[in-house]
Amino acid sequence: MATAETQELDAIIADRRRLLTLGGAALAGLAVTGAAKAFAQSTVTDSDILNFALNLEYLEAQYYTYAATGASLTAAGGSTTGGTGTAGTVTIKADPKVPFVDPTIASYAMEVATEERKHVAFLQSALGSSAVSMPNIDLLNSFNGLAVAAGIGPSFDPFAGDLNFLLGSFIFEDVGVTAYHGAAALLSSKTYLDAAAGIMAVEAYHAGLIRTVLYGMNAANPALGINGIASKIAAARASLDGTGNDDIGLGTETVSLNSSSSSYTAATVVDADSNSLAFARTTTQVLAIVYAGGSGMGGFFPSGLNGNIR
Repeated sequence: MATAETQELDAIIADRRRLLTLGGAALAGLAVTGAAKAFAQSTVTDSDILNFALNLEYLEAQYYTYAATGASLTAAGGSTTGGTGTAGTVTIKADPKVPFVDPTIASYAMEVATEERKHVAFLQSALGSSAVSMPNIDLLNSFNGLAVAAGIGPSFDPFAGDLNFLLGSFIFEDVGVTAYHGAAALLSSKTYLDAAAGIMAVEAYHAGLIRTVLYGMNAANPALGINGIASKIAAARASLDGTGNDDIGLGTETVSLNSSSSSYTAATVVDADSNSLAFARTTTQVLAIVYAGGSGMGGFFPSGLNGNIR
């Protein structure tokens, strides 16, 4: 459910996108002035924004840890309890450890799981007693609902094997990058902004890794139609957030150079706009995706997020 504060945040990000079309000194001056005015009027704090990110990190940490080890975030030594709220539970299939065939993909999964747990711990430490507990998370029915929304079938099990795991990861990572990009302009603390930029960079590494591996698997076996499935997922995310165009699937495009009459084929592995800038999503747009179109709850968070931005 969008609050007045959340709607104001969305307006701030929309203004930031407009500013990106301006040049040099005008961009810098307007951005500083606009941000100062917005923070003076808004009741949303840096803690609220970091807690919004913490909810998403709980989701990713649980998904990757279960996929890589078959056990939960807490079993791996992490914590789901913050200074506020009661920790929820995770809905998931029995024996969720992915039966990896490719040891390289298994090692990728373990690395990402480790890094996502570190993100949770870092944000919990930064927030201290104001950190929210993990909300209820659904890693079972949520994927089935998104499979229907994307038009790829009535059900989807991301823990069934290497390819399914990568496609499940594909759903998360691009959303995480756009969420951090959108939230960056809302942070008033330079320390928090630096931390958010660092986390976003790692999430972008994860997204690039997942997208590259999927693209390579499609090239090796086009009959699997992996690029097509990934593109349907990207289109579903853009549809859910209401833009219809802030996401790019996997495939190829034709590139022409001004100095040559020749044309070249390029991959579309990087999820970026026409200026090769990473997409940014507002909090409402991110919520629309992780709630799978639900109002205030649903999808991966059946009871909604914890914290003031929900």
